[in-house]
This record gives sequence, C-alpha cells and structure tokens, in this order.
Amino acid sequence: MAIAFPDLPYAHDALSPAISDTTLQTHHGKHHKAYVDKTNAAVEGTPLAEATLEEIIAEADAKKNAGLFNNSAQSWNHAFYWHSMSPAGSAPSGDLAAAIDAAFGSADALIEKLQTAGAGHFASGWVWLAADKDGKLSIEETHDAGTLAIGDKNPLLTLDVWEHAYYLDHKNVRPDYLKAVSTGHINWDFAAENYARGTTWAYPSA
Repeated sequence: MAIAFPDLPYAHDALSPAISDTTLQTHHGKHHKAYVDKTNAAVEGTPLAEATLEEIIAEADAKKNAGLFNNSAQSWNHAFYWHSMSPAGSAPSGDLAAAIDAAFGSADALIEKLQTAGAGHFASGWVWLAADKDGKLSIEETHDAGTLAIGDKNPLLTLDVWEHAYYLDHKNVRPDYLKAVSTGHINWDFAAENYARGTTWAYPSA
C-alpha cells in the first residue's frame, strides 16, 4: 500500500495573496510530493510497505532512522498543514472557543502567540496548536521535520515555518507570512473537528 500524495483541499490560488499560486504549486507539487515519493521508495519491499504513514513515522522514530523519519514526518506535516488553512477566514466556536478562552484569554491572544512563536522559532520547523488528554490547549514547536503525528499531544492545527513556505511571497520576512495566514486563513472548523475527536488526525489513505 503506497502512501498517498493527497490533492490540496482548495485551488492553488485560493490562499492568495497570503500564499500565492506559485508558492503552493512548488510547496505542494514539489516539496510535499518529494517527501511522499521518498517515503514510498524507502519502505518498498519492507514490512512497512503495508503500514499507515503514522505507523511508519513511529517505527522510524523508534529505530532512529533519520532519513525515513524526516520524509515520512514531513509527508504527514504538510498534509495536516494544508487542512489547517482555509480560503475563507472564520472564528473558533463551541468547545474549542471555550478552551481557547481558558488557555489564552481570547482567540486574538492565541493568534498573537502563534505569530510570536513562529517568528521566534530558530531555523526550520513547525508551530502547532495542540491539546493534551484533558483537552487543555498549548502552543508547541517542533524543529525541522519534528511532528505531533506521534506522541501525547493531539494536534489541532499547524503553521509551517520552513522558508519554502513563504520566501517567494514574503522574502525573508517570516512575521508577514505568519500574520497573513493566521489572521485570514486558519481553518478553525478543522481545528474544532480535531479537538472534538480527541485523537490525532489520520493521514488520508491511498
């Protein structure tokens, strides 16, 4: 069972000008696809060939297989990131909104903290909104290909802070990118679904 290379959940120009058509064509069509292709090549002919992507990530992490971990985790992170974004901005609601107010004071305060964490993250990585087993929210950072696909935290949404996520549109000004996506394009419905489910989102099957 090959790991799927999923389509974007919207058109390539749907997040413009925050994220341009050109950036998404490159980021999704080249970077994400390369991670998926390398993961499939690495597991072909091994017991992991029939595993889910989450199982591959966990096994690569346990065996300290850096190459397989990097490509499999980046495959998962990118798919999760695409769903964390939406063409139309919205606002948190229901149980998620209440949890955000309890943890951060307001949705605006949360967005500001996400922007600050992303802008201050050294080098490449990811910034996440996550929940623990009791539903308490936190902002988490992972370096390079680090992922919340495995572990104790339930990821609700993520922002990519690798340069290839924003350099064509915002040059080296990462805060401009973070402001543009976090104030206008967070998919709060996706985050709410992840929060309500209480378990980690599953990568789409082939």
